[in-house]
Amino acid sequence: MTCRILVAFFAVAAFAALAPADAAGQAGDWSAPRTPWGDPDLQGVWTNTTTTPLERPDDVDAGEVLSDEERAARDAAGDVAREARGDEAGTGETGSYNNFWVERGVRMARTSLIIDPPDGKLPLTAAELARRADRESYRGREPAGPEDRNLYERCISRGMPGSMMPGFYNHNYKILQTPGYVVVYVEMVHDSRIIPLDGRPHPDDRIGQWMGDSRGRWEGDTLVVETTNFTPVTGRALTVFGGNPTTVLVERFTRTGEDSIDYEFTVTDPTEYSRPWTASIPMVPLEGDIYEYACHEGNYGLENILLGARALEAADNQSR
Repeated sequence: MTCRILVAFFAVAAFAALAPADAAGQAGDWSAPRTPWGDPDLQGVWTNTTTTPLERPDDVDAGEVLSDEERAARDAAGDVAREARGDEAGTGETGSYNNFWVERGVRMARTSLIIDPPDGKLPLTAAELARRADRESYRGREPAGPEDRNLYERCISRGMPGSMMPGFYNHNYKILQTPGYVVVYVEMVHDSRIIPLDGRPHPDDRIGQWMGDSRGRWEGDTLVVETTNFTPVTGRALTVFGGNPTTVLVERFTRTGEDSIDYEFTVTDPTEYSRPWTASIPMVPLEGDIYEYACHEGNYGLENILLGARALEAADNQSR
């Protein structure tokens, strides 16, 4: 896995400048650049790194916009909590990444990435809340084999829309365009999204993919991408944030300035949500390049997790 703190510094600075305005665009007579064949030009290396959470925190009033001081205070509190991560004597827990390893970016003035519903919360159904509680319980059990571990932990996929959402590091994207296609290369877990623009239909709904099947079209200067045909990753094979066969994801990419892309996505899935919900995540130039994300089956982690599980089972059998 790569960690480019120095390279990412410039992108963080750019996002900090953009954040208070939340990618409102650039004034004046600016117009979106065009490719040689006439499509709006989205090409480049972009990042959406930010510490703004997907959902509005419970301790923030509805619709509240954070001041610069409040944004800084919340990020500072997160720094303190993350720096304290590590081995806790006597617990056997190894902890998680501290601040050295992450590219967190900065918090936007908005209190959540979700802009609809207005309360900034996922509109989860009662059935989905129960399923998520069951999955949390399942993840706490000792794994019988690699299939019991998270697909992201196994370096297979983050799923969609998870692959386009910020979190901890390497939330960087290279956009390439050719006549009839747009490619979004995702640095985290090295996924490549090849999106045709020729109006072809989605394949048979029995054919699923980890990242779903994407079809794009232009609406004015906005690239609209509809993704369906997800595999059922919401069960044991849960990704960081993946869809399932009943999910429809619609993304909108709009170039709003030389240094900004307005990116939004809307998720519709009546088996999980009581209504569609929308998140807005502005993108700014990375001022660097995409590096190889060298990740395979959790490197040594997966093997050691399984070895540890077998050791615990053996110890339990001996105590009986």
